[in-house]
This record gives sequence, structure tokens and C-alpha cells, in this order.
Amino acid sequence: MKKKSALTLFLAAALTLACAAPVLGADYRAIPMKKSAQQGVTVYSNDKAAVDASNLAEGYLFVRYTGGKNVRIKVQITKEGGADYTYDLNNTGLSETFPLTEGDGKYTVKVLENTTENRYAQAYTCTLSVTLRDSMAPFLYSNQFVNFTPDSAVAQKAAELMAGQTDTLSKVRVVFDYVVDNFTYDYDRAASVQSGYLPKVDEVLAAKKGICFDYAAVMAAMLRSQNIPCKLVVGYAGTTYHAWINVYSEETGWVEVIYFDGTSWTLMDPTFTSSGKRSDSIMKYVTNSANYQQKYAY
Repeated sequence: MKKKSALTLFLAAALTLACAAPVLGADYRAIPMKKSAQQGVTVYSNDKAAVDASNLAEGYLFVRYTGGKNVRIKVQITKEGGADYTYDLNNTGLSETFPLTEGDGKYTVKVLENTTENRYAQAYTCTLSVTLRDSMAPFLYSNQFVNFTPDSAVAQKAAELMAGQTDTLSKVRVVFDYVVDNFTYDYDRAASVQSGYLPKVDEVLAAKKGICFDYAAVMAAMLRSQNIPCKLVVGYAGTTYHAWINVYSEETGWVEVIYFDGTSWTLMDPTFTSSGKRSDSIMKYVTNSANYQQKYAY
């Protein structure tokens, strides 16, 4: 297989064989990229929590905890018949942004208060009927995982890198090339990362190092800031918890963890390829889609 060239597309966003599982939690608000974000138009609440559903058609909602307790708070979002997406929420009353990534349907939103140890009590719940204006919409905005604004350094860098590029895959390629050529894996962070860790994409960009979750978040933020739909995917490569990205283009549809060798698209994971020094066994592994299992998309 050829070495990385101008046609190489790495969308596996990781540089190690191990990756810490991202458990959400932060004390800030993620602002959607679009300036058309609405607030306060449709709000469901009680005295403990508020769910702002003004942007359901765009595929996201704001949630804030108003109960006043200094305890851990969680948000659980579940589409009928789908997976449970569980996040941490700050307890200071600040809104945070959560995506609705499983398409049209009925979603249940629960806000939970920690009571003792790992036990939680329901503080508020509501059910929302979601009809997206476009199935790509949830993957164009900022959220807890991919936290950026139009003024973020990642957005400015993306605009610089993509200047002059006319098609989606060329834009993806320049982001890939920049990240792969300039970033290094942060083994110290990988060894010490704690539950609740979230990437700060501008800090990762400045340091040019991070864990797989950081790589995925930076690349997703760059692409979304230029209106390219991008999923941050969390799942398994074999038995290893892993993060990568999928990108949508009109030419190809959703592109998943891929490598283009000039002739055809092949599943490709540069993390394992680099660590395995392109051995026959590792190349056989990374080109087999059965070795990858997606659990969540954000």
C-alpha cells in the first residue's frame, strides 16, 4: 500500500492503540456555530431543570440545571428504540448543548441528580417529537464533544487551510494532512486522563498534541466550521475503545475511516498502521471493517 500522499484521507483521528473512554462533563456552554440559533422560543421545565427545544429541527437542544444542589448532574437523551446517550451537565445553571444524532423520532430527555455514590434520581423529564430539516443538521453544530465558535482558533485555521479548495474531499484532505503532519500523540495525557474529560479544541490545536478524542474533536470542529457534515464517532477497534470521524460529501455520501490509494477506497486506520509498522498482519487488520464497531455518534 502506498505511503500517505496528497490523496490520503485519514479519518480515524487517533495516534495510539489505546484511547480513554470519553465521559461527558464540563462547566461551560457549547455555542452552536450557526448564528441563527434560537433560545427561549420553546422551553419545557420545572423548578429543577429546563430543556430549551427551540432548535429541534436543527438537531440540538439546550439543557440547564436549576435545582441549586452542589451534586453531579447527568442528562440522558434516548430516541425511542435507540441507544441511551448519557452526559454530565454542570450544576451552576449554565446551559449546555446536546445533539440529537439518531434522526427523526420521539426522544426522551431526562435530567438526573446524584443522590448517593453512583445512584441518581430523576429531577425532570420530557418527551420531544423531532423532525429534522436535514439529516445532516446535527453534525454541523457545536456541542459538548465538539466545542467551538466562529471565533475559535480551529475555525480560523480551517478557513486558512481550505482557502482555494473547491470540493469537499479536497477540504477534508488538507485538514487531514495538517493534523497528521503536525500533531503528536500525548502519552502523558493518555496515562492520566480522568472520567469527565472533554477536549478543549483550541488548546489542543495550540499544543499540537492530544489523545484520540482530541484528534477527533479538532478535526470535527474544523470541518463543521466550514459547513462540512462530520460525525465524531466513539466505539471499538477490536477491544480497544476508540474515537474517529466520519465525513459526508455529495460525491461519496458518508465516508468512514478510509484511505484512498488513487484507485479505490479502503478501510484504513493510520493509528494501527503506524504502530504496527505496516506489517502484513496489521494491514490485514485495518482493512477489515469487521474489526470496527461504532457505538455512538456525536
